[in-house]
Amino acid sequence: MKKEKYVAYISTYTIGNKDQCGIKIYDVDLEKGYLTEKDQVEITNSSYITISHNQKYLYSITDFGVESYKIQKDGSLKHINNASINGMRGCYLSTDYEEKFLFVAGYHDGKITVLRLNADGSVGEITDEIYCKGMGSVAERNFRPHVNCVKMTRDNKYLCAADLGMDHVNVYRLDHVLGKLKLEDIIRSEQESAPRHLKFSKDGKILYIVHELKNYIDVYTYTNENDNPEFEKIQTISTLNDYHASSSAASALNFSADFQYLVSSNAGDNSVVVYKIDEQTGLLEKLFCLPISGDYPKDAALFPDNKHLLSLNHESNTMTFFSVDLEKGLLVMNGKEKKVASPNCAIFHKLNQ
Repeated sequence: MKKEKYVAYISTYTIGNKDQCGIKIYDVDLEKGYLTEKDQVEITNSSYITISHNQKYLYSITDFGVESYKIQKDGSLKHINNASINGMRGCYLSTDYEEKFLFVAGYHDGKITVLRLNADGSVGEITDEIYCKGMGSVAERNFRPHVNCVKMTRDNKYLCAADLGMDHVNVYRLDHVLGKLKLEDIIRSEQESAPRHLKFSKDGKILYIVHELKNYIDVYTYTNENDNPEFEKIQTISTLNDYHASSSAASALNFSADFQYLVSSNAGDNSVVVYKIDEQTGLLEKLFCLPISGDYPKDAALFPDNKHLLSLNHESNTMTFFSVDLEKGLLVMNGKEKKVASPNCAIFHKLNQ
């Protein structure tokens, strides 16, 4: 029986760095819980990357809009095309579940951009542009729209857009023919909590929203009653320990490969937190919150075997690796840190052999 093989894609900023290769590709050693660089892609300021649900294509933010790549059999990337988003550089992107549309979140200009996807994985024309409006709390950056995340519900009916500046998540109905969005609902968060990222459970019935400034995750049930989206909050749980560092900012939100665990991270506190997901209710149980030996963990993820963990430390320009015992709540550093300039986002991808 062949061993499963994986690669990891790491997106990075290139601004201020001599290295212009914003996407790094690594071979994944599951047994050792370590990454070995195998390739890299020249691209400017890859703020975020995503892989299509059919696992064939990778899409990335870039200074010039978005770029699409075909994932090769060995995990390397073949460039397909570039497309403009007609605005400032985005911070997040995702596809719908039919691979017909690409959604881009704009932190800097508070904009949601919808682009058509073609059958060959290339990015086509813009089908909709929405500039979120409003005035939030006039304190630090929380005073105008900052769209930080865009994700479809798993039934592919609604796009949820986390507006970190306005402290709410907009819920839009997607027109699957025209690629237009229509506002249907708003999930309101606590003032100055800054909803950053959101994820839906594997069955699509539970929504998790991590809040950057108040360091907690809200858990909601989701149903589509009479063709209307319904969200009901069932839990709020901290991303920190009681004795955390001041001025912490929650950052990552990632499922384990088997959807049994949820991972987040805290900048300032420089820690990673792992939760066990109740299979029946979707509620979270905190297993541990422990230091990651780096500065500003912008993303953190369990390896596909749930025995190791990776932290991308944006300010210290490092990746750190850990052995994990989820049953005992243990996290032990595993090998030397690896240097990588301004890492943003990590994705593990299983190779087809």
